[in-house]
Amino acid sequence: MDQAQDKYRALLIEIKRRTKVVDAFLLQKTHAVYVPTTVESACLQIRKILELIAFGSLVANLDEFSKQHKKFSKYWNASLMLKDMERVNPDFYPNPIIQRKSEEAGVYMKWDDRPDDYLTKEKFVKVYEKCGAIMHSDNPFGSKVDYDYYQDSLPEWRTEVVNLLNAHTIKLVGDRNLYLFQMGAGESNPNYTPFAPVDTENT
Repeated sequence: MDQAQDKYRALLIEIKRRTKVVDAFLLQKTHAVYVPTTVESACLQIRKILELIAFGSLVANLDEFSKQHKKFSKYWNASLMLKDMERVNPDFYPNPIIQRKSEEAGVYMKWDDRPDDYLTKEKFVKVYEKCGAIMHSDNPFGSKVDYDYYQDSLPEWRTEVVNLLNAHTIKLVGDRNLYLFQMGAGESNPNYTPFAPVDTENT
């Protein structure tokens, strides 16, 4: 059976593929006949990417993954979903970092927390709800979908997702290690480096 980190890596590969689909729509290399369906198609990919992010840390535990996924399918509320994920695994959300070369002897690389240019949990909730709202047909007696808003927002959402995942650390449920995942440039697949906890009692 695949190890936890390999299952998570497979999800990141899926995210990378779906991001390429978003890029195709945003760059207008691909379109779904006309603007509304093109925008809706891009939003669907963003929404699925967010679900993969939310459930990613549970991939090693089939029972917990299935239970949380089933629960989520009933209420479709991003805020509640993230709270449930946090109860199961307080470190479920990716921690984006910026790597830099270390000047310290024996240490090759160091990393700093990324500034606030990524998809935070608060932004996650907003984007998920916005992408969900556009999936429903217009109420002919209500306000119309503002497709210009979505066209303007999609590139920002896409960039924030990329910044979140490009280089990030995460703890997978049921695994004591901390993992550094890097999405990889171009067509290369994501890779990871495990960091085992230090046994302070024996140091």
